[in-house]
Amino acid sequence: MKLDLSEFNDLDFENIGGWSAQVKVVFAAFLAIIIFIASYFLFISDAVDILKAEQAKEQTLRDDFKAKYQLAANLKLYREQLAVMEVQFAELLKMLPSQNEMPGLLDDLTFVATDSGLGIKSLEWQEEIQRDFYIEFPISMSVTGNYHEMGKFVSDVAKLPRIVSLHDFVIKRSEQGMLGMEILAKTYRFKEGAELPQENNKAKGGKK
Repeated sequence: MKLDLSEFNDLDFENIGGWSAQVKVVFAAFLAIIIFIASYFLFISDAVDILKAEQAKEQTLRDDFKAKYQLAANLKLYREQLAVMEVQFAELLKMLPSQNEMPGLLDDLTFVATDSGLGIKSLEWQEEIQRDFYIEFPISMSVTGNYHEMGKFVSDVAKLPRIVSLHDFVIKRSEQGMLGMEILAKTYRFKEGAELPQENNKAKGGKK
């Protein structure tokens, strides 16, 4: 069937019934295409966007469920680990000096230094430093001795029953050939009534 294009030149839209069958078929196909395109942009495109958004939401929910499922599956193990950490933390707290024990730390450091063979030039408390749930108590020290005596001092400090950490080592050789060491010792005390980060998390979780 050959389409005669001349038939489209004088179409009478008021008398569609008088069109030839070929023209009706072409017009119907053209009209169907226009309706399809209009329907897509008016209705289908919005539905496709909504579908894509829901699919993305579904994937997010699946990932969230997977993560929560893994947490739930390991909940017993996490609780056991938490119990062990709480015991270890309680043991560490016992190693922190109480307020009454703070003055004795200077005596302990003095004894350790002299027992190691070091000469003490100065030993004094510095201003305390407030942290979130504990307080730092710095002690500045200036001692003299040889390399092995300083090594013994550092080793013996680590053996003290209370936690004392050493920071900011500065070692210089004097004109007499001796070594001089400036060092900052720190001890710590837990704030009374302070809550640890994990305790804050528990409190928040309990309010949900």
